[in-house]
Amino acid sequence: MTRIFLIMMFHCFLYAQSKYPADTLLISKTNPILNKIGILPISLWQRLSYNTNMFNCQFFPSCSNYGAEAISKNGILKGCIMTSERITRCNPFAYGYHLESKNPFKDEDGRLIDLVKQNSSRSSNKSPLIAAILSAIIPGSGRAYSGRTMDGIMGFSTVILTGNIAYLSEEKTISRPVFFTTAAVVYLGEIYGAWRSAKYYKKVD
Repeated sequence: MTRIFLIMMFHCFLYAQSKYPADTLLISKTNPILNKIGILPISLWQRLSYNTNMFNCQFFPSCSNYGAEAISKNGILKGCIMTSERITRCNPFAYGYHLESKNPFKDEDGRLIDLVKQNSSRSSNKSPLIAAILSAIIPGSGRAYSGRTMDGIMGFSTVILTGNIAYLSEEKTISRPVFFTTAAVVYLGEIYGAWRSAKYYKKVD
């Protein structure tokens, strides 16, 4: 299974064109090779998601495009952490949080506008540092402290799930370090998500 996945990723990199949004960044001559390694699975995913209606993202840009842009602009480590955090927020409660924060919607299709570069002005009265520390101790608690309790529950569940998968994965296989790396990124993404929620999320009456 791992060999098949690696072959598919190599094939994706070899024949990447501009048909899918992530391909543009994948074949860019100015993008470092490490960034391209992070963008490669996203490009592979878009070959599935862009050819079916089953995976329509509620955000603009979509989670895959957000991830590709985040990695390209911030490097593979921070970009993957930001991508993990965005995926956690892409849940059934995102619309409600977006609406009560008075955040904008895309006119053409009503998707929730959530750009990689956030407004630098702080709009919340919660402490980002406290939120990050809370989620470092108990994943999800920092988001709950920031007022996004359901995001916190989703974050906690995701950290536990990826951690268990990594722990139960077979030793001495290539999948084990991949799963542990994924679990670490998800955990760091949860801490970043708590910091981000405290910094930017504010319910507007």
